[in-house]
Amino acid sequence: MTIRTRLTFWYAAMLLIAMTLILAAVYYEIFVEHPSLDLQGRMAAIGESPAEELGEALLFAGVPAVLIAIFGGWFLMRRALAPITRFSEAVGRIHAENLQTQLPRTGNRDELDQLTEVFNAMTTRLDDSFQRVREFTLHASHELKTPLAIMRGELETALRDEPLSAPERQRISSLLEELQRLTQIVDGLNFLTRADAGLLQFEKAPLRFDELVQEASADAKVLGEQQRITVRLRNLTPTTVAGDRRRLRQLLLILSDNAIKYNQPEGMVEIRLRRDKDDAVLSIANSGPGVPPQMIDRVFDRFFRGDASHNKQIDGCGLGLSIARRIVEAHAGDIRIESQVDGQTTVTVRLPAEREISNSRASSPITQAEAPVLTVPDSR
Repeated sequence: MTIRTRLTFWYAAMLLIAMTLILAAVYYEIFVEHPSLDLQGRMAAIGESPAEELGEALLFAGVPAVLIAIFGGWFLMRRALAPITRFSEAVGRIHAENLQTQLPRTGNRDELDQLTEVFNAMTTRLDDSFQRVREFTLHASHELKTPLAIMRGELETALRDEPLSAPERQRISSLLEELQRLTQIVDGLNFLTRADAGLLQFEKAPLRFDELVQEASADAKVLGEQQRITVRLRNLTPTTVAGDRRRLRQLLLILSDNAIKYNQPEGMVEIRLRRDKDDAVLSIANSGPGVPPQMIDRVFDRFFRGDASHNKQIDGCGLGLSIARRIVEAHAGDIRIESQVDGQTTVTVRLPAEREISNSRASSPITQAEAPVLTVPDSR
């Protein structure tokens, strides 16, 4: 029950009790304590008893009074609580991306207006703190790129040119792997921070999304062979979308790489692309191990990797799905994950599709030999 309804019932109950007490007092005063012969004679003449007269008074005066009290109280409570309703709706629209939004104030300096002022000051402080964190992350990730590139170059040169023993070569190779992982983390943080700040620009050129999916499936097959994972392209509907080819390619590689890494031994990955009215619908499903229901809402959080005891042997830092969601949102799309524990996990991406492409272009897809094998970016 809402506060408005509860206050209305309380208000009506109080008025009803008060009216009953008043009528009871009047009845006692007139008909019991100080009886009037003239009044009794008049009652006998009209053929009504005092109780009947009181009943008529309650019917014709008490009931309308109660109705007026109820609806009047409801109207008054509605007007009194309407600003609170508007305030709660406005607060519900505030999130991390629009903390700079200021709630409108009434200007009458009542309690609600003061609460709005305090809330606006709080969101201003939060927005300032978030901006400082974004600026720090952006500058730090940018400044780290140069020393990381220099270190990588020196290690690659030492590995290639200097005469090294087998243990030394293995140690440098291990350092290169960790350096590559650190570089991926820095690149991922740089991408997400620039996306948060609105500094990323995406092209919106028409492109054959089915060709990108076919290329990504060919790359996934190569990666799957190394881990004995079977990758199958079940359905490929010719589809055109308006988007950034490089970023959509990155999206496909992140999702296919995740489907292979988070899989059962000798598992399966199935890729499908279809049209659903005005949308291109991509689904990538793998054979497990699945995501627990209590964690399904957190898979797109940064650095989230589920149960660390099961994922510590899997390469990655937990930024891949965050990047994937940013890419999909930048293309006005939607990405969802459905999973069954110890069962199938399906990632579904919906992107706005362009008009149907011609049959002549759709009849000439590229072959697997033409699709280059790309370096897979960091994933979940």
